[in-house]
Amino acid sequence: MFESLFQSFEDQADPSQGAVRIAALRAELDGAGLDGFLIPRADEHQNEYVPQSEERLAWLSGFTGSAGLAVVLRDRAAIFVDGRYALAVKDQVDLSVFQPVALEETNLEKWLRENLRRGNRLGYDPWLHTPRQVERLAKAAEAVDAELVAIEPNPIDRIWSDRPPPPLGKISLHARKFAGENASRKLARAADALADKDALLVSDPHSVAWAFNIRGRDVSHTPLPLAYALILKDGKPRLYVDARKLDHSLQEKLSSLADIEQPARLERDLEELGREGKRVLFDAATAPVKLTEIVKKAGGVSDVGVDPLALMKAKKNSAELEGARQAQLRDGAAIVRFLHWFSVQAPTGGLTEIDAAEALETFRRETRKLKDVSFPSIAAAGPNAAIPHYRVTVKTNRKIGKGIFLIDSGGQYDDGTTDITRTVAVGKPTAEMRDRFTRVLKGHIAIARAVFPKGASGAQIDALARLPLWRAGLDFDHGTGHGVGSYLSVHEGPQRISKLGSAPLEPGMIISDEPGYYKAGHWGIRIENLVVVEPREIAGAEREMLGFETITLAPIDLALVERKLLDPEEIAWLNAYHARVRKEISPLLDDSDARRWLNNATKRI
Repeated sequence: MFESLFQSFEDQADPSQGAVRIAALRAELDGAGLDGFLIPRADEHQNEYVPQSEERLAWLSGFTGSAGLAVVLRDRAAIFVDGRYALAVKDQVDLSVFQPVALEETNLEKWLRENLRRGNRLGYDPWLHTPRQVERLAKAAEAVDAELVAIEPNPIDRIWSDRPPPPLGKISLHARKFAGENASRKLARAADALADKDALLVSDPHSVAWAFNIRGRDVSHTPLPLAYALILKDGKPRLYVDARKLDHSLQEKLSSLADIEQPARLERDLEELGREGKRVLFDAATAPVKLTEIVKKAGGVSDVGVDPLALMKAKKNSAELEGARQAQLRDGAAIVRFLHWFSVQAPTGGLTEIDAAEALETFRRETRKLKDVSFPSIAAAGPNAAIPHYRVTVKTNRKIGKGIFLIDSGGQYDDGTTDITRTVAVGKPTAEMRDRFTRVLKGHIAIARAVFPKGASGAQIDALARLPLWRAGLDFDHGTGHGVGSYLSVHEGPQRISKLGSAPLEPGMIISDEPGYYKAGHWGIRIENLVVVEPREIAGAEREMLGFETITLAPIDLALVERKLLDPEEIAWLNAYHARVRKEISPLLDDSDARRWLNNATKRI
């Protein structure tokens, strides 16, 4: 094994300090004349992964999930989580201090209407909430004659004595051979997309990274530079980034594209645009309300809408698509090596979930091209596999016994980002396991084979993945697919396949295909490949049609397939997919035992 892995299995949750820290926070609030405060799990860019200096919710409560929010009032405190963390939150927080609230049952606005009192002043950090979030929260407070109040600096920062410093990860260029388009062209396209707006404030670091062809090291697992940019309809763009992240050569190159400014300059520049009466476009999903208010108060117009860079970034060009295919090939070979290793080691009964996660990362590292894992691996045995977003820690680490093992993982490479889930049987699976697995497989194949008219959204095809489960009175509670970036975020919008996926699917988008089934307390199943939206020629078609190209290549466990549940077209798809896996991955394996295993794992059924 390598000495240092990209992922840690230590449990960072510390509920023991909850009572002391919440008492200190209440003292701060009292001094500021506030009756409560909102603590989101967020940084000022609304990133999925945030630097340690922004983990305020974890520091206060002990909860380490990737999404959540706490409300601290004078006499009570609640922490809101979605279904992914319903079990974990109860283990991570002091339940005598925080009341866990399931968002599926009670949303934050309803809770505020029920718990705020007339005249209460509820504080929030305007850097950590978007304008639309603040608008909803303000209405909830006003409904009971309470008030939502912006407060700076964040009161938690005043009591967090050992708060880590902000990150200073070095920024590097993302080569043109991987990006496929010069940054100058991307920035020009962004300016052209402004229409009646005078400027675009780019608050999403993913968009900053894509537009300037740069990558950074400020957060875990996603190569992000934490930075802002201002793209003007007329004038040179501006990049707001701590100069300590740039070496001299890179600063010179970026200066040819944009004026390089320190982040502290951003507020002044937005205020100046406001005084000039300019209309500035802000991204509704990531822009802090603090910045939109600066423009408005100075006399300008803050137009909160959709960042046009998001769609440009989502539609991969030919170089990005070729890079993605190469990354999937390389990653697929590592997955096959892992699955072969697992098939030998798991039956001994000596493996743990952490052993498996470490081994898979090691196989990826042996490619010598791995930059990071794209997220902490979900290595889950038995009942842990029934938790869709389970994360193994030293505390939860489970021996892998007979039954089902699920591993959801991915890698970051210069040429692409990967995400794959495989569910495998250890020992002989039960009839129920085979039935459920095959229904999930049928849904997976239905998405992979789907054809749909141009303009269709992910919401319109989501049901295809669920129908085989619905016919048995079953379902799963997560989306069927999410967008994936190009050596960027493993979770990228606006494209997704889910009940809420309203963005039209367009050629070049990369999306996951990952239906599942979870038997709570027993086991879980998920099958995930990445697919690319592509044009689909159909003889006699009266409309422009689209479909998917599957680019993930690794065997699907035939021991879990109940052949009689598959129709002839599904059997043909599975056989063709496995033939392709065998043809493309075998030459990348230097171990004859692994090649023999792959031949058997991809045999025709």
